[in-house]
Amino acid sequence: MNQQKYLMAIDAGTGSVRAVIFDTKGNQISVSQAEWTHLEEEGVANSMSFDFVKNWNLVCVCIKESIKKAKINADDILALSATSMREGIVLYDKDGKELWAVANVDARASDEVKYLKENFKGIEEEFYAKSGQTFALGGLPRIMWLKNNRPKIYEKVANISMIGDWILGKLSGVIATDPSNGGTTGVFSLSKRIWDKEMATKVGLKDDIFPSVLEVGEVMGLVSQSASSETGLSTSTQVVMGGGDVQLGSAGLGVVEAGDVAVLGGSFWQQVVNIPKETKPPKDMAIRVNPHVVSALSQAEGITFFSGLVMRWFRDAFCDMEKLEAQKRGIDVYTLLEEKAKEVPVGSYDIMPIFSDTMKYGKWYHAAPSFLNLSIDANICNRASMFRSLEENAAIVSSINLEKIKEFSGIEIEEIVFAGGASRGELWSQILADVTGYRVKIPKVTEATALGAAMAAGVGCGIYKDLVSAAKELVVWDKTYEPNRENKKIYDVIKIKWQKAYQAQLKLVDENITTSMWKAPGI
Repeated sequence: MNQQKYLMAIDAGTGSVRAVIFDTKGNQISVSQAEWTHLEEEGVANSMSFDFVKNWNLVCVCIKESIKKAKINADDILALSATSMREGIVLYDKDGKELWAVANVDARASDEVKYLKENFKGIEEEFYAKSGQTFALGGLPRIMWLKNNRPKIYEKVANISMIGDWILGKLSGVIATDPSNGGTTGVFSLSKRIWDKEMATKVGLKDDIFPSVLEVGEVMGLVSQSASSETGLSTSTQVVMGGGDVQLGSAGLGVVEAGDVAVLGGSFWQQVVNIPKETKPPKDMAIRVNPHVVSALSQAEGITFFSGLVMRWFRDAFCDMEKLEAQKRGIDVYTLLEEKAKEVPVGSYDIMPIFSDTMKYGKWYHAAPSFLNLSIDANICNRASMFRSLEENAAIVSSINLEKIKEFSGIEIEEIVFAGGASRGELWSQILADVTGYRVKIPKVTEATALGAAMAAGVGCGIYKDLVSAAKELVVWDKTYEPNRENKKIYDVIKIKWQKAYQAQLKLVDENITTSMWKAPGI
């Protein structure tokens, strides 16, 4: 009888790290998770440091626990890979020892972003055309901040990688990156899928700190003896190059062919569309473009800020009664809120939420959070109608971002894969179909990002031919929602009104009357 074999995925997210063990058929066997926090560095506004000493301990604990929970022999883990929040970077000295690291939305480099824009006219546009990234969360302004503010550390920098790569480096002793994650530094060529070192040279930074680029699924080596003693992993387990969380998550959702589309409904929402890697980013810099984990593709990405977090805020700030009722009935409070919101007509009595703007990657800031068109009729304006308006609004912003991507890429969209916490909402899934006019498919998998990393591990050890065939084999569908054309007509009108209202709200921020919900560094 064949001994069952396993694959491990390590998922380093913004708020937590997890080690997940799968069998080779994509079934989840065990998971161990630890929350981590990224602290503001003392005296450094908008910073978000990554504590590599403490966080490595958490990674080790999760790996050990997941093996223990799975009740398996570590020797039966054929391969492992990692995925992480993108944009987070780790810098190393010549011996491969960590010097400095920041998490993804570290925004300390505002002055450097301004400096680059003012002193190198047109350079952001030039770099964006090659990399699909702006300076907002890019690697160059942060490295420049280090040069300006921590020159002694900067002098020692000999290598750079992303946070998922850091985990793989700690396990294998090899520092490298892949295009999907490394590409989010912005020091990268979309079409060639390699570092564009000239960008660093042009702005007066070191250009010899960029490591090898491996494609997702390439083997880096075996678990080292020292990593084995820290984690309980076997030295016979292969360490395989992983990638960025959104792109590997897309693979875990079966979004692996040109023209495939996903809406990822988490704390932030992402709208991602697979496009050929030769596709040039849009001239207006509205949309972000990243290398995908499939080597022939890039991925156009719209981002909606805080959609999931706004829902949590609304639930916690206003819905104490619903929480008690849900508790009594033994159901989730969001399920109860959706039940009530189903009774509210399409358009939520014209209530218009102002939270995240559509993606404007070149000049990225939001209006002040608010609701417009509230009524003092409690039968019309209540928690159910406001909740529904928030669901509709997230779908409307996603729909506008998808239209922007269609415009520059020429991709025709037929259906959307909807995943993440929001996709558990039946009403929300139907609203997304109605607003966009596309069929919405919900996959069975709940851990798409970790599954994507496990697929990468499986490609590395020869279980799957490549990520495309792994996705075709492992992704299973749960539900499908067809759009209601009459509802779409109503939403099309609301969409136009909302865009005009949002512009007016942005003017209030410009005039210092209201406070922006979020601003990119340098704006």
